[in-house]
Amino acid sequence: MKFEEAMKQLEETVKQLESGETTLEESMELFEKGVSLSRTCQKLLSEAQLKVTKLISETGEEVEFDTENM
Repeated sequence: MKFEEAMKQLEETVKQLESGETTLEESMELFEKGVSLSRTCQKLLSEAQLKVTKLISETGEEVEFDTENM
């Protein structure tokens, strides 16, 4: 799963939870899904950060990148 896909699903899950229109069981399922998606996003961000750090250390140069679009 790509980061953008996981983030979109996480945002949709949060909206459903915030709507207050779900049963307790549905809310628990959505919460579990949200936690899983959050972990996926964190893992993908960590992997990207590691890759950027590795690239910088290999070249010894500063690299600017846009974190707003990650």
